[in-house]
Amino acid sequence: MITTRAHLALAAGASARWASRVTGRGAGAMIGGLVALALDRSVLRQLGAGRRTVLVTGTNGKSTTTRMTAAALRGLGAVATNAEGANMDAGLVAALAADRDAKLAVLEVDEMHVPHVADAVEPAVITLLNLSRDQLDRVGEINVIERTLRAGLARHPKAVIVANCDDVLMTSAAYDSAEVVWVAAGGAWSRDSVSCPRSGEVIVRENGHWHSTGTDFKRPSPHWWFDEDMLYGPNGLALPMRLALPGSVNRGNAAQAVAAAVALGADPAAAVAAVSQVDEVAGRYRRIRVGAHTVRLLLAKNPAGWQQALAMVDKQAGGVVIAVNGRVPDGEDLSWLWDVHFEHFAHTSVVAAGERGTDLAVRLTYAGVPHTLVHDPLAAIASCPPGQVEVVANYTAFLQLQRKLVRLK
Repeated sequence: MITTRAHLALAAGASARWASRVTGRGAGAMIGGLVALALDRSVLRQLGAGRRTVLVTGTNGKSTTTRMTAAALRGLGAVATNAEGANMDAGLVAALAADRDAKLAVLEVDEMHVPHVADAVEPAVITLLNLSRDQLDRVGEINVIERTLRAGLARHPKAVIVANCDDVLMTSAAYDSAEVVWVAAGGAWSRDSVSCPRSGEVIVRENGHWHSTGTDFKRPSPHWWFDEDMLYGPNGLALPMRLALPGSVNRGNAAQAVAAAVALGADPAAAVAAVSQVDEVAGRYRRIRVGAHTVRLLLAKNPAGWQQALAMVDKQAGGVVIAVNGRVPDGEDLSWLWDVHFEHFAHTSVVAAGERGTDLAVRLTYAGVPHTLVHDPLAAIASCPPGQVEVVANYTAFLQLQRKLVRLK
């Protein structure tokens, strides 16, 4: 039951959202949620009441896994979700307010916000993807995040935790929970978990498994796993899984999405069919025709995400553009560029772009990558030979370019 004060707060938020849209300032989700929360701090709790909610969190893959989980659950009814990725309190309020009658909700949540959001909405399922360094100036060290998540999960013993057993830090966060569904979703980036978050001992990795020396903390046996063709689950379940989205990382996202949906009662085959139809996530992976070029957009926001995105790049494309900004949402410290294995492109010509294109060009020089520097991403695309152009951009560079490309259509 939503109180009169909450109704008024949501009405004021809706007005602010409308004003933002008609004045061209933005989609309005954030300002609408901020206004509602300013007038009633309990509005998130009230909007979450009576729903079966899935929270999805991690450093990388939140938006994709959220989109896939929502798709997998729609066979059970209407689903409220923050499809555009606004994953802090204001965005969550906006998403839930937009579909108040939906009895299901799938919410992407920033890692630092999970504990208090879980306290507010009492989720049925919490999906833990991965943890790695990301915006240390805002978030802080990941071992602190792991301990915060672990403490937050302890307050919700009835929630089903769907956790990536290939990620040491997320395994630690989930390890003590009462009901955990372990998914072998992949963990190619291991530089941020060389030691055990519980004991400080060395993590040893071999043949796809890991364990902490001197303790019994080790990779749990997965309930769900996948290969290039199939998704495997409990009780001998084996389902063909052919995704529209590229890369092994998205197969891992899909596996966790299906596991979360099945935990809420979805049919496994129907869930796999639904996630297989997801072909775009807030503009990511979209192909746009621009003059003589067909542009595919990939988003990368931190070293682990960059490794995943660069692995998806088609090196046979007519051009490869890498665009980097250094604004607050990106993280102003770009020293992480030296953690990304750009040497992968030693035999591929790259165009460095973005407001911090010069920083990128220096890194490419040391990596031995042939490149040119064109700061404007649109001009960088135009400088490529006709045909397919692969564009990898970090957060604000991606949003800027996406808006420009949409205006050109």
